[in-house]
Amino acid sequence: MMPPAKKPAQPSKNGGRFRTPPFVNNLRGVKDWKEAGDWLDYRQIEDIECITPDQAGVARGKMMPSKKFTSNTSLALPSAVFMTTISGGYPEDGNGFSYPEDDGDLKLVPDLSTLCKVPWEDDPTAQVICDLVHQDGRRVEFTPRNVLRRVVAAYEAQGLKPVVAPEIEFYLVRKNPDPDYPLTPPVGRSGRAIGGGAGYSIAGVNEFDELIDDIYHFSEGQGLEIDTLIHEEGAGQLEINLRHGDPVELADQVFLFKRTIREAALKHEIYATFMAKPIQGQPGSAMHIHQSIVDAKTGKNVFSEKDGSETDAFAHFIGGMQKHIPSALVMFAPYVNSYRRLTQAASAPVNTKWGYDNRTTAFRVPRSDPAARRVENRIPSSDANPYLAIAASLACGLIGIRDRIAPDAPVVTTANADQIDLPRSLLEAVDLFEADEDLRNILGNSFISTYAAIKRAEFETFMEVISPWEREYLLLNV
Repeated sequence: MMPPAKKPAQPSKNGGRFRTPPFVNNLRGVKDWKEAGDWLDYRQIEDIECITPDQAGVARGKMMPSKKFTSNTSLALPSAVFMTTISGGYPEDGNGFSYPEDDGDLKLVPDLSTLCKVPWEDDPTAQVICDLVHQDGRRVEFTPRNVLRRVVAAYEAQGLKPVVAPEIEFYLVRKNPDPDYPLTPPVGRSGRAIGGGAGYSIAGVNEFDELIDDIYHFSEGQGLEIDTLIHEEGAGQLEINLRHGDPVELADQVFLFKRTIREAALKHEIYATFMAKPIQGQPGSAMHIHQSIVDAKTGKNVFSEKDGSETDAFAHFIGGMQKHIPSALVMFAPYVNSYRRLTQAASAPVNTKWGYDNRTTAFRVPRSDPAARRVENRIPSSDANPYLAIAASLACGLIGIRDRIAPDAPVVTTANADQIDLPRSLLEAVDLFEADEDLRNILGNSFISTYAAIKRAEFETFMEVISPWEREYLLLNV
């Protein structure tokens, strides 16, 4: 339940001048409901979007007038919302999953630290990310934000605190109302369709100057900080890097950035897509995750000794990822399309090798000073739910630290042209996912069974579609 509305505090008068409380100038977040009311009143916000990510990372929730938001109002969503496939269907019971017969409500609890404006709306609108709890206040185990919180809590129990920095790739494509037609690169300011091979090209970025300006302005309006933005190798493919920080906060930022980038693109009559492999013959899109672990009391990076050398925890973190990430792949590559990106001799790794500044390995250790020593997980696709991808990556590393799993020797040559260490299909990945008891213990039975059931249902839906390949090669030949 939310507290009753309170009259917004009036600016104090001092020497003939009115002094505005400093928190109302925050672009993002307030500490309590009183501040929330003042913050909304100061901006004359009319509507509030109360949102939360579903299993696909899609924003679900409710919109309401701001005055109702700060009144004694209880928000709820049906539990079925978090058991829905990407196509809107529902999985069958079995393999530990059971659909609730009453489809009871789950309560939405706004996280006021995420309160911010929705800068692309014409009417003054704000948004807030919500957590999900049962009617008795218990966290809902299988919802994505709570899955990540559970993993972070497992680190806290060991006196550790994970730090992450995601990098998100995406494509800009021409509008494509008919899904039967392939996606094509957009036309930039030059008037020509964008070509490939423009990695790190400033001219490639400049083709979309006005769109990128809107991305920056929309992000600034929400208190989101972009570290860098580059043009990637694909035709119309961009990448945004975020500053490092708390896993839940960074997952929130990716969640909001995806909305932001899509809205900015639509304003310019094009699509932004986070599909793992949207265009045949072009590179796939990744969501690389940089990870380090610090001591919760001292803030020191536990991957580095005082003399700057590597610690056992650093090695064991990598060992845990090598052993368990194949079982967690379905959280990094959640759709049939995701596996089109994971191919041999491509920039996306299909191995579980690691190396120093080696981009052909799954786990790259960038060059840095000891205080910034970190491990980059290069396997996740940009179509992954950021909460789940970060949760899975950190969970695998924590298992390694806990069980003291030794890694293989680092690779100094090309690692992606040899054997394939990862599942090659969605169903194979789901089977491994369900069988890994160490992951199950950290992520929770309820999440494992729900997520696996959704992925199986999505695969069956995909199998109902006849592809152009089948029509081209089978129609007249078999």
